Amino acid sequence: MLKITLKAARVNSNLNLVEAAEKFGINKDTLWKYERDSTNVPRTFFIQIEDVYGIPVDNIFFGDVSEFFRNKSTA
Repeated sequence: MLKITLKAARVNSNLNLVEAAEKFGINKDTLWKYERDSTNVPRTFFIQIEDVYGIPVDNIFFGDVSEFFRNKSTA
């Protein structure tokens, strides 16, 4: 199954950081942190992802973004 990062999901939804953060009801700095490491995002954020980005959560990579790219380069 193809997985993308939270940042890629936001960009694919044509939202900038501020716009997406407003839709989630969080600060843009908080969203930026989630995009770098989504290992422990709160449930309230998690359950909004499909509505805000229009992408099933099963298609989103949750974890440290550096790990995502490290795994991609070894695949």
